[in-house]
Amino acid sequence: MFSTVIVMTKSEITDSQRIMFGHRLRQLRRKNNWTLAEVAKRSGLAISTISKAERGIIALTYDRLAQLADGLDTDMAAFFAAEGSTFKPGSFAVARKGEFRRQETTNYVYEMLFPELWYKSMSPMMGTLKAHELVEFDEFVRHPGQEFLVVMEGIVTVHVEGGEPVTLQQGDSIYFDSAIGHLYASDGDKDARILVVCTAPGSNPSKTSYKE
Repeated sequence: MFSTVIVMTKSEITDSQRIMFGHRLRQLRRKNNWTLAEVAKRSGLAISTISKAERGIIALTYDRLAQLADGLDTDMAAFFAAEGSTFKPGSFAVARKGEFRRQETTNYVYEMLFPELWYKSMSPMMGTLKAHELVEFDEFVRHPGQEFLVVMEGIVTVHVEGGEPVTLQQGDSIYFDSAIGHLYASDGDKDARILVVCTAPGSNPSKTSYKE
C-alpha cells in the first residue's frame, strides 16, 4: 500500500492562511448582521480593504487588525481562533515552539502567540522582517498602546516618524508609544527575527461572548 504525501509550497500556505482569515472575518461580520459599509464606518478602514481581506486577497498589518477588531467589537485574537477564553488571575499559559497563528503581509510575517486567550493585556508575537528599505512601505504604522521589541536574529532599523532611525543589533530592544508612526526594517542581507509585545488598551471582555 502506498501513501500520498501532499507538500504545500510557501505560496500555497500563505494563500491558505489568507483564505482562512477571510472566512473567519466574514463569520464575525455576519454574526452581527453588519454590511461591509457598516464595518468600514465603524473601523475606519476602506470597504475595499475589508472586502479584499474577506476574500483572501490581502493580509492585514497589525494596525489594521487592531482597527478591524475595534470596529467589530471583538478581540484581535478572534481572527485567529474561533473560540477563546479570557486570561484569569493566578493562571498561566504555555506556548510550545511552533504553536502560533501565522499572518504574512508584504513586509512582515507575524506569528501570533496565544490566539486562544482573548482580551489579553498584551499581544505577544514573534516575526520575520522581510522589508529591507523604507521605500518598501506605503505608510507608517500606528495604533493605540505601547510596544516592546527585541531583536532575536539579525539587525533591525526602527524608523520613527519625525525622528532619527534607530539601529538595533541582536539582543538590543526598544520600548515606545505605538501611537507614534513607526516601521521596522531588516538591515543587512538576512531577514531579521524579532519578538514584539504590544499592549491592548481599552480591552473589554463584555464586548463579545467567549467560551469559559
